Amino acid sequence: MNAQLEVHMFPCLSDNYGFLIHDSEENLTASIDTPDVSAIEDALNQKGWELTHIINTHHHYDHAGGNLELKKKTNCIIIGPAEDIERIPGIDLPIEHGQEFKFGSFEVKGFHTPGHTTGHMVYHFESEKIAFVGDTIFVMGCGRLFEGTPQQMIESLDLIMSWPDETLLYCAHEYTQANAEFAITVDGMNQDLIQRKSEVDDLRRELIPTVPTQLHLEKKTNPFLRSDDQEIRMGLGMMESTRTEVFAEIRNRKDQF
Repeated sequence: MNAQLEVHMFPCLSDNYGFLIHDSEENLTASIDTPDVSAIEDALNQKGWELTHIINTHHHYDHAGGNLELKKKTNCIIIGPAEDIERIPGIDLPIEHGQEFKFGSFEVKGFHTPGHTTGHMVYHFESEKIAFVGDTIFVMGCGRLFEGTPQQMIESLDLIMSWPDETLLYCAHEYTQANAEFAITVDGMNQDLIQRKSEVDDLRRELIPTVPTQLHLEKKTNPFLRSDDQEIRMGLGMMESTRTEVFAEIRNRKDQF
């Protein structure tokens, strides 16, 4: 029987999600990023797991701020983007773009996805059909371009779109309702989006998480993945523009929204 990767998700800070991943066969547990040390410790205690690894997506404080405290307490191994070794505290195993590494029984592949930050990395567990995508892509949204360019971000999103449609994307924030409200303003004729917005509103009324999301749903409803869509282009008056120009305009509108 193949090992199963167990994912435990929990809310923390104002709108972050923390993730613990556990390989029961080898008794390893990783925290994907370190948004909130006490929330991570509570989750570990609740599950009866001991932290052995941290896997970082990017350098922002709500993703790497707990690294050194947790390392001091647990002597865990910190894995993170080689691109950001100067900005992410405590990295023991720096990962290059496209590099595979093992987490217990599982093969993981790290991909450099600049845009939100220049050093951002996402982690794809291909055999499990799941990925931890940090702040590169959100449900019906994408990360704000704090450091990267629209061209970099669209290439990063294209990389994610190349994965199988059933891939589960674990994004790091609960931004979905606001993202859906914006998406309707640029893709208001999209019936899939209208239906999904209604479903999301129902979920959030009950405080039910909208993460993870499936890639095939994002392809149908996330305007940042749809810069070649004719209805969106027509609405923006950008029928002749490049995908990158359309993406940049959508991102700019979201920033002002």
